[in-house]
Amino acid sequence: MKPTLWQRFSAPLTEPYARYLYADILHAIRLGVAVLAALLINALTHLPHGEWTTITVFVILGLLQYQGAIYTKAKERILGTLLGVVVGLAFIWLSQDIGAWLWLYYILIALISGVIGYVAVKQLGYIGLLTGITMLMIVSSPDQSNISQDGLYRAFNILLGAGVAVAVTLILPLKSTLMWRFLLASNLEACSNLYAGVGDHIGADTLSHQTFGPIEKDDSANIIYTTTTRITDVPVDKALVKELKEINKRLLAVRPHMAATISESGIKKETIETIQRTHRNIIGTIDLLLSAAPRLASIEIDEDNYILLMHYQHELTQAMQHIAAVLRSPSDEMFRPITRIEVSEYPSVQYLAFEWQGYFWLTQTLQTQLQRLSDLLQKTSPQWYAASGLRYQRREQRRIEEHGGETDLHL
Repeated sequence: MKPTLWQRFSAPLTEPYARYLYADILHAIRLGVAVLAALLINALTHLPHGEWTTITVFVILGLLQYQGAIYTKAKERILGTLLGVVVGLAFIWLSQDIGAWLWLYYILIALISGVIGYVAVKQLGYIGLLTGITMLMIVSSPDQSNISQDGLYRAFNILLGAGVAVAVTLILPLKSTLMWRFLLASNLEACSNLYAGVGDHIGADTLSHQTFGPIEKDDSANIIYTTTTRITDVPVDKALVKELKEINKRLLAVRPHMAATISESGIKKETIETIQRTHRNIIGTIDLLLSAAPRLASIEIDEDNYILLMHYQHELTQAMQHIAAVLRSPSDEMFRPITRIEVSEYPSVQYLAFEWQGYFWLTQTLQTQLQRLSDLLQKTSPQWYAASGLRYQRREQRRIEEHGGETDLHL
């Protein structure tokens, strides 16, 4: 069913997949709304050093689009600020009536700063940096009473800004788990189109003539007659090469989401890395098939094996499209077996020219990689589905009940 104009307009506000398509635009809108909210809070409360509210909003949201990374950044900023306040107030308390021991007080500040820097490099990172900055905002002034008060106001505004940033992301969430899924789904769909394009190079429309080849024997000693086919030279479609470049761009775009996806879903890091590696291998194998197809133009193949190869490629193409569909709009449907074709059951393949045997081997490799990816996604599906958000799950289930299967808008 074709979406209405209103559905297209409202999709980025209601559809996770549409938000994925328009993530950059939504990020810009969300950042603008968050800064506006921070400015209005400053105007209403008249808190001193209110500029730290807007600065914090921009620091947290400026370069981060997705919830997992934003929450991590906000959490680190809040923890670093609170720790800095505690340490700073502790120094203010120590400075009371210090008298002639002021030099020791400064040495102690320098020593603690060094410890914080060491721990920041080793473990705490941004938390350690914010701890040191907040501590120094409170203690580094001759007028301790004023600077401590100013430092506390700054710390409070930082906490307020972090709260505004997190609140805005809840209104228009961009979850890394969803983005990870949609990028993987888009690549699998593109790979299926690319693979179908590879098949077109050795499709029926390229057949030039048939000749009867020599008599061969299979493993069971049965005599078979091979009908050989010669294929005309077909150049690789430049559009397919361009699509491969887009696929590689999405492959690189997946990696920044992996850490947040692990955090959101609870999937083991090793499993996510294996999925990514398999994803990359699938692209590499299709690239090899794309490169190999034109070289088969002048090499004979019997008709039975040609039909087998076409059927084999069709099943693998359909398998990629199916995995992509389930990733985008999960239902109760399981990830099905990639194909039931076993090349080992067709001994005539071993009598083909070396180039054709290599092409069959690459096709088998692609089958194995797709099956591995399917198995990994099936195993982890409860985790990545749950991490997609309860509201998303309920909306998907309602649409599955109303429309079945594929549920995302084709925008």
